[in-house]
Amino acid sequence: MKTFLQIPAERRRLAFQQVDATMGLQAFSVEKDFWVCWTLRELFALPSIGEHLTFKGGTSLSKAWHLIKRFSEDIDLIIDKGPLGFAGTAAPDQAPSKKQRKARLDALMVACRQWVQGKLQPALAARIAELLGPEGWKLEVDPDMADGQCLLFHYPSVFPPTGAGYVPPKVKIELGARSDDWPHEEKLITPYVLDLFPDLDPDRTTSVRVLAAERTFWEKACLLHEETFRPADKPRKIRMARHYYDLWCLLGAGIGERALADTALFARVAEHREIFFRYSWVDYSTHRAGSFRLVPGAGQKSGWQADYDEMRGPMFYGETPPFDEILAAVQNFQDRFNATATG
Repeated sequence: MKTFLQIPAERRRLAFQQVDATMGLQAFSVEKDFWVCWTLRELFALPSIGEHLTFKGGTSLSKAWHLIKRFSEDIDLIIDKGPLGFAGTAAPDQAPSKKQRKARLDALMVACRQWVQGKLQPALAARIAELLGPEGWKLEVDPDMADGQCLLFHYPSVFPPTGAGYVPPKVKIELGARSDDWPHEEKLITPYVLDLFPDLDPDRTTSVRVLAAERTFWEKACLLHEETFRPADKPRKIRMARHYYDLWCLLGAGIGERALADTALFARVAEHREIFFRYSWVDYSTHRAGSFRLVPGAGQKSGWQADYDEMRGPMFYGETPPFDEILAAVQNFQDRFNATATG
């Protein structure tokens, strides 16, 4: 991807605009996609750091697995607990009591923040400076994220900061050590602009460790199940409807069938979420076939519908299904999964 950055800014801008005309993804977003891929490349190449990272989330489904057509501006990465001192018997889920488990979870958050800010951030900043020079970019801790584990990379854009559909020129790098990184695979990622114009850079792909699509399916399914318990006085975050769209895409690609056949993986995800992502208002005894709920109740549906409609223009490219069509597919999977319950 280094060669592409040596091309004059005007020519790069034209290339982004041509991808816009072909894909229907705004040129600002095409540029951000390039920098998402570039940032992933540099992160995974960092000595003593890259080997401890695993790419996950919606962007991984789009860029590594090619299973969804949704623009994601964030990079979501799992940090291996080993380098933080929480592997094996020191892991939070191995604690002998609930009190010690909470203490370990709190300590893990502190260790993760220190690793991100004390090791990863300076190493990545040095690498960016080596490649881009000392000016025109910034790498900072996200001031809006209280855990201190999220970085913002402000990249040098070829577009002026104006215009319809303008996307701020920054990549959010969300890091954390609570997630489980099993199972994972090595996958290749390529920026959209270099997919369309491969001659612009011979070194256009990079290999990254990526969470398996089946694992991501169950993570999203469990999250949506948990959301059905959300109290009215705890507002849901915006753009959560993306998880329903992602499930719909994964079901259409056959990932749901593979996930349905892997009950051990579901059990592992459910157990992990209860320990590492626990909410007091969720009944975790329902995290099983027979009582699994994916479709929102009648009183919740309108909020989800509005959230989805708000996202359809800026976040998706290509055809997007009506929300009722998505819910019908998710309902079908929910019913089939619950039908597997025994006793």
